[in-house]
Amino acid sequence: MSNFVHLHNHSDYSLLDGAAPIEAMVSRARELNMAHLALTDHGNMFGALKFYKECKSQGINPIIGCEFYMAPESRFIKTGTEKGNKYHHLILLAKNYTGYRNLIDLCTLSYTEGFYYKPRIDEELLKKYSEGLICLTGCVAGEIPRLILEGNTEAAKKKALFYREIFGDKNFYLELQYHGLDEEKLVNRSLVEISRQTQIPMAATNDIHYIKREDASAQDTLICIGTNKKKKELNRLSFGPEEFYLKSIDEMENLFGELPEAMKNTVRIGEMCDLDIDLPGPQLPDYTIPREFSDAGEYLRHLTFMGLRERYGELTREVKDRADYELKVITSMGYTGYFLIVWDFIDYARRNDIPVGPGRGSGAGSLVAYALKITDIDPIKYGLLFERFLNPDRISMPDFDIDFCYEGRQKVIEYVTEKYGVHRVGQIITFGTLKSRAVIRDVARVLDIPYAEADSIAKLVPQGPKINLKSALAMEPRLEELRLKDEVYNELIDTSLRLEGLNRHASTHAAGIVIGKEKLTRYVPLYKDSKTGVISTQYTMEMLEECGLVKMDFLGLKTLTLIKNAQQLIRKRGIDFDIDRIPEDDEKTFRFFGEGKSTCIFQFESPGMQGVLKRAKPNKIEDLIALNALYRPGPMDNIDQFIDAKMGKIPIKYPLPELEPILKETYGVIVYQEQVMEIARIVGGYTLSQADILRKAMSKKKPEEMAKLKKEFIAGACKKGYTKDKAEEIFNLLIPFAGYGFNKSHAAAYSVLAYKTAYLKANYPAEFMAANLTNEINSTDKLSEYITESREMGLTVLPPDINLSDKFFTVVDGKIVYGLVGIKNLGSNAAQHIIERRNQGGPYTSFVDFLERVDLKIINRKVLETIITSGLFDKLENKRAALFHNLDRLIDHVTRKKESEKYGQASLFDSGEMESGQEILIEPVEEWPQVELLRYEKENLGFYFSGHPLDNYKEIWKKITHIDLSKLDRYLTERTYTLLGIIKNLNEKPTRKGKPMAFATLEDYNGSIELILFPNVWEEVRELVTVDSVVGVAGKIDKSRGEPKFRVDEVKKPEELKPNGPAELHIRFISDLLREEPLQQLKAFLIDHHGYCHVYFHIPNSAEKEIIIKASPGMTVSANDNIIEEIRRYPEIQEVWRA
Repeated sequence: MSNFVHLHNHSDYSLLDGAAPIEAMVSRARELNMAHLALTDHGNMFGALKFYKECKSQGINPIIGCEFYMAPESRFIKTGTEKGNKYHHLILLAKNYTGYRNLIDLCTLSYTEGFYYKPRIDEELLKKYSEGLICLTGCVAGEIPRLILEGNTEAAKKKALFYREIFGDKNFYLELQYHGLDEEKLVNRSLVEISRQTQIPMAATNDIHYIKREDASAQDTLICIGTNKKKKELNRLSFGPEEFYLKSIDEMENLFGELPEAMKNTVRIGEMCDLDIDLPGPQLPDYTIPREFSDAGEYLRHLTFMGLRERYGELTREVKDRADYELKVITSMGYTGYFLIVWDFIDYARRNDIPVGPGRGSGAGSLVAYALKITDIDPIKYGLLFERFLNPDRISMPDFDIDFCYEGRQKVIEYVTEKYGVHRVGQIITFGTLKSRAVIRDVARVLDIPYAEADSIAKLVPQGPKINLKSALAMEPRLEELRLKDEVYNELIDTSLRLEGLNRHASTHAAGIVIGKEKLTRYVPLYKDSKTGVISTQYTMEMLEECGLVKMDFLGLKTLTLIKNAQQLIRKRGIDFDIDRIPEDDEKTFRFFGEGKSTCIFQFESPGMQGVLKRAKPNKIEDLIALNALYRPGPMDNIDQFIDAKMGKIPIKYPLPELEPILKETYGVIVYQEQVMEIARIVGGYTLSQADILRKAMSKKKPEEMAKLKKEFIAGACKKGYTKDKAEEIFNLLIPFAGYGFNKSHAAAYSVLAYKTAYLKANYPAEFMAANLTNEINSTDKLSEYITESREMGLTVLPPDINLSDKFFTVVDGKIVYGLVGIKNLGSNAAQHIIERRNQGGPYTSFVDFLERVDLKIINRKVLETIITSGLFDKLENKRAALFHNLDRLIDHVTRKKESEKYGQASLFDSGEMESGQEILIEPVEEWPQVELLRYEKENLGFYFSGHPLDNYKEIWKKITHIDLSKLDRYLTERTYTLLGIIKNLNEKPTRKGKPMAFATLEDYNGSIELILFPNVWEEVRELVTVDSVVGVAGKIDKSRGEPKFRVDEVKKPEELKPNGPAELHIRFISDLLREEPLQQLKAFLIDHHGYCHVYFHIPNSAEKEIIIKASPGMTVSANDNIIEEIRRYPEIQEVWRA
């Protein structure tokens, strides 16, 4: 038996303070032969259940606790500026389940009632929730130690007696710590004396914040990250001595050997703490059913068959049998209430015109869900399997992920909260961690390494979900070279390795909601975000499932908002339009797909997919479903076979004749997980439930398991009359598809959604694009992109107009009208006010009429400037400079007129200038030059709308610029490029040697880039490079300083530039899984189209870091538009570009 137990320990859930991951802490305790271990994170229980489970798995008794922040008076008093006036520390440990429940309540209330700088409790709460708890006085920041340090030992003793009275004789301890701090010596002497006088027992602890002594420096860096300090700064928060680690029993005896009782008491506490947390199965909330039904099962059956009759009319035997089977499984697995709860809030959404997605994930395979309108995909029509969603042979919670209109999602959450009670519904916490690249940047800032250096080092780390710094060091030799090159870099990488993966901050899960059978604090502590006020669970999603809480995902999908807005715009034209009643075989829609016109089409808009669509010529929704499932790494290998079979270029082959009904719709190609299951059923004799288990097991490809599965499959197939060889052939055929075959239910649901968006684009293009623009009204880049797309579709996009523009983008006479909210600095309230006054009094007749009718407190001077410079009055006045110049006079005129009318003094305005109105008031001023008008336009809209400063040089720009400034990461750094653009933001600075150099922004049609003009260049070109000048520059892209920049070697006037063709053709593949046959076809195509461009292949490696391979010098190709279009048709290719 150990002679000591660590009772005061902080994991990395003590955010940016503790540097001890729970797994490492428990493992170290086990190495040190410790029978018990506590977790006492600062003010939270974020890691409590994870710690409990980890201790149990390693044979250690878990002691759940928390280092609470105590309010000096009531938790409701939130005043005081000095730290001592805000809170002090106190350790509470759970002896049993009652104590654990009380910890949950205390921790929750500290956030919901007591938060002031920190989550706080008070003495009132301690008295109420003391049962089952052991209390320790805490570190030197505890109340009793502070009183001692203030010289008030008598008050400290009195407070100790007070706590003993609350917790009882055996449940309150004076806590002794010694980490080498002078104030700890003073505190300990007094605590020993108080113990002698009062007989209150003592307990020795070490305030653990990291695992081993050598982690001290890394933890100190973590503190600096959290406090935004540099390590070299003086007078910053630091723990000082390197003693806050998980010490061995011998080390603790060396510290407290003279106080053996303080050591033994820790063991007594450990033995008293015997916590068994009840982790039940799913605890579904009770759903209240109407009185006329005997139970939830009967009510669900009633709703199901009512919905089926609405869906199908007369019910066939197939529909009835399928519904009966699903209901039997749902009831037997105890999920009746779950279906009713989901049905209820989706029914609420539909009744309140909140669009709901057709389905997501495997849930679309349920006929009951289709009947209840939880989903909107007919599983019988599309061959979707219920067992893929809910398998009676594999116990797991059903999981409906529900898409709602982005704008209506919150209303549904509010409905659920109101229905089940605010105490039973909550959002879910998530934790951001110090990831490999981010931790390098964080640590570099603390070590005072310049950002550019830190960023370039961070970018050496390959990206990918499975990449960490340790693996990056093995993969990227330059990182190891840096460690050897410089001690600072060595510290950077070593510290980053120690801190990587630690929790950095808490936030709220984007979609997850939990609904409890009882109030949530029956299961979990709650957390309140101090910035947003959102209440969420303190346990993560994985731990909530352990507690039996049911998680539901309420996702906001912009595509549903897009469809809703487009439908409203169509109905404004008097058309009785319902997106749910469109034909499924619209010729125009499928022609758009076949021509690859899928920009803005949900799930089908990537350039690679557009190439696939052109080749596949889909002509039914089933084709879209298959292409959606195939266009992913892995399944993509089968796109050629799918297309060639569909187009009749190769015969359709089936492994067995009896598999034709399963594979016919995908032209003999296995595409879906459901097909794997059906084949296992037909050939191997599995039930669909068993086939789902087989599919999942096969996907893991564990050798021992695979041998067992193969044996079972062959045995089953032989029983059905297949030969062993044929059975083995079919099994081997299924293996790859079990791994990367796609979930058909998900592909079907999202392909139906894609078809709806394509139907809108093909048949109502103006309304469709206006809805897209509204969807992206806060994204300047997307607005610019979609306006360009609209114009390429032949649509007219009108500029903002004071009498035509609505709040959002609208359609008038087939033309898209710019929305007022899309104007920067105007704001939603101002836009709404303008429209309301226009609706009340009719169109505005002049600028003065506008001023007289609006509230100038809402439409203030800044807003008026925006209104003028964005051209809202161009149709009425067409003199922006004059309106701007006269603005103050006009405001003064209208303000005085309004005041006079208010007090009945109209006679003051009976003569002269004031009576004759606007023309006299507005002094003529020369209109701004075009470049100035465009500058304001970009300032207000975020992009150039009516023209571009380069329009006079557009033909030259096309001939000499071959790189896209919005996609700079994809270009090479060693090559010289030529750019043409307009100069913005010029800034001259001296170098370290005092020589002048310059930084400027060069802007063209696609984007902008920062120019670096070193002294030797700047001296020669400073006359050419001025703000708003159009120049050509030659130089190289520099990616070593964070964002790509352009090192200028030469500057010329536009007319001096000589046209030149592109010198490079770049081809980026989607995956590194490159098949020989299409590669040979691509190679042959490139050789057949010889030209002057060198070819570069961009291939993602297994670490998701791109490898660039230059083709052999002999492979130079032409790079005209037709050739690029042909290359894009290869399904393996993601992107093609010239440079």
